[in-house]
Amino acid sequence: MKRIASAVWKGDLPSGAGTVSAPSGAFDSLPYSFKTRFEEPLTGTNPEELIAAAHAGCFSMALSHELAQAGHTPTSVATKATVHLEQVEGGFAITKIDLDTDAKVPGISQADFDSIAAAAKVGCPVSKVLNAEISLTTRLEA
Repeated sequence: MKRIASAVWKGDLPSGAGTVSAPSGAFDSLPYSFKTRFEEPLTGTNPEELIAAAHAGCFSMALSHELAQAGHTPTSVATKATVHLEQVEGGFAITKIDLDTDAKVPGISQADFDSIAAAAKVGCPVSKVLNAEISLTTRLEA
């Protein structure tokens, strides 16, 4: 299985700009630039925001699957991913990603939920590809 996205960049880093697109139509010619990456407010996207969205979506799916496999189908799983882009020796790096998850799962203990969530964090395909510390905060609503 392959997933494709494309990017076009024009100009130098500080004054240039680009677009990212996906053949699925989920986004087409979505603008990004140095300003959308390093300044506020955002007027487009940036690679870190797209990684955050991918990680939040992947983790929510992985957690839902793991919970269902354990006999606890969730009513909902909502995850926010915060990507930390920091200057390190040799340039910039994504050093940490904070996953913050709220879930409604009837009939499960907090301890069982936390154990399943920890396994989903490790097993999530996006987690596996990232070379960053990944933290996890959970809130369970029965």
